[in-house]
Amino acid sequence: MENIHENCLGALCDVRARESVNRVIERTLQRFGRIDIVVNCSGYGVIGACEDQDEHDIRNQFETNFMGTLHIIHATLPYFRRQNAGRYLIFSSTSGALGVPGLGPYCATKYAVEGLIEAMLYETDAFNIKATLIEPGHVRPEEPEMQDTSLPTSWGHFLVKPPSETYGHPTSPALHARRIVQWLGDKYRPTSAIKCAELVWQLGHCSYPPLRLLLGSYAIESIRDRMRSVTEELEDWKHLNFPAGPDDDREVGEETAAAAAPETNEAAAP
Repeated sequence: MENIHENCLGALCDVRARESVNRVIERTLQRFGRIDIVVNCSGYGVIGACEDQDEHDIRNQFETNFMGTLHIIHATLPYFRRQNAGRYLIFSSTSGALGVPGLGPYCATKYAVEGLIEAMLYETDAFNIKATLIEPGHVRPEEPEMQDTSLPTSWGHFLVKPPSETYGHPTSPALHARRIVQWLGDKYRPTSAIKCAELVWQLGHCSYPPLRLLLGSYAIESIRDRMRSVTEELEDWKHLNFPAGPDDDREVGEETAAAAAPETNEAAAP
């Protein structure tokens, strides 16, 4: 990459290994002297029903998506604190807010990343550190070989596992993610990866970045539907909430005392 531009530094990094991440960060600091923005777009997923994914599949997704993100933060956050400035652009997914059939463990890793970044922002607010979770929805790779609509054994950073007999029926919800892979072969519908990259570049220069940036109409509509569903469910079941006000607490205490009082058939003495 140095042959492309003097400001480029190419280095292999396995985000699952803390030592590998630390080496890349140290090389970067030696070459450029400082780090201002960290973009983490490492990721790995397995397409298949939760029951069809073995321990290796699940652990590898967590080690890459969650632990990889945490290793990068641990390696760079001390520098950001010392220079009292820094920015993280963390690629999450709409799967970090939605349970997608056929992507259960992958969704779990993205849920974990979202919680991690949101908590970290509260902890580092005093150090002028900013972070944005980038949530693409149905992004189309631009490589020509990715435009085939037939079902591959891998797609982008996803491994497509053959379904078991239990979940292999054509109408099974567990095949939803596999159908999305085929649907993304249609170049006219999904979100362009190039357009997403341009927006992320602009985000890196935004003075007041959002906590979450949704990319693509599918991402916006699906998250909006999810929020609407949660709100409606809260309204439907809020009558089962425990009382919270002081008057309610007093009433509960009186009811408890009355229930605990011993019963008697004797008349009260005059």
